[in-house]
Amino acid sequence: MELAELEIFRAVVAEGGITRAAERLNRVQSNVTTRIKQLEESIGVPLFVRDRRRMVLTAAGEAMLDYAERILDLVQEARQAVAPQSPRGRLRIGSMESAAASRLPVPLAEFHSRWPEVRLELSTGPTETLIAQVRDFKLDAALVAGPIDDPAFDATPLFKEELLLVAPKSHRRVRSPEDVVLDTLIVFEQGCAYRRHAESWFLAAGKGRRPGRTLELASYHAILACVAAGAGVAVVPRSVIDMQSEPHGFSTYSLGKDGRIITYLISRREQHSSSFLALRSLLMARV
Repeated sequence: MELAELEIFRAVVAEGGITRAAERLNRVQSNVTTRIKQLEESIGVPLFVRDRRRMVLTAAGEAMLDYAERILDLVQEARQAVAPQSPRGRLRIGSMESAAASRLPVPLAEFHSRWPEVRLELSTGPTETLIAQVRDFKLDAALVAGPIDDPAFDATPLFKEELLLVAPKSHRRVRSPEDVVLDTLIVFEQGCAYRRHAESWFLAAGKGRRPGRTLELASYHAILACVAAGAGVAVVPRSVIDMQSEPHGFSTYSLGKDGRIITYLISRREQHSSSFLALRSLLMARV
């Protein structure tokens, strides 16, 4: 098993086939095909199920991809530790959707302009999922909601977020959970830190004030549209509300101290590439 084979294997997975991987690596297709076969022979199992249009990872291929990612990232880290370079290579960043939409566009554009040799990959998800992906080496770093108390991570505080209760325009004024008359809480999937804070705010009031139903949606645009239509209430960061154009069709109310959340940039301890350090410095300069 050679590093070149692992790099080719990762490229084939990322590009979805031999042809595009060969173009990306500036190799002939036959060479890419041969190196994949050699890798499969060296480990003794097929990594792909092949058909005319695509190559699909086998279960062994899925496991191999995880190890290949970790091996290649460690090699890159070792090279940078021995002979530090300007930022380059691949940097995998995860983010909550709210931060990706409201906080990251400008700094990521600046990062790309300053360090074009870095292949920056951004994915979004709920806080618990992102934390698990950083822990499992699937992400290099992630923007997540605090608090962060896991000693496995370096956690850099970046932004102070304020969560707001969002209700239809026709809803009566909300000063506490008792004032909420709608029985549906519109949320992201389980694992979302903001969902957890919303549920805790209702439960703190006691008397069974938590809404009886939840409606899970995959974007703030959909959540706010459903609130405006009267489908329920939601808890949304002020930074997302500030991005909306007038008129809203909904009203916002403070959650008080329960709505004050800090967004952290987390990474595994002692595994900081020059690309990660450059991004962290850029983000901290904007705080």
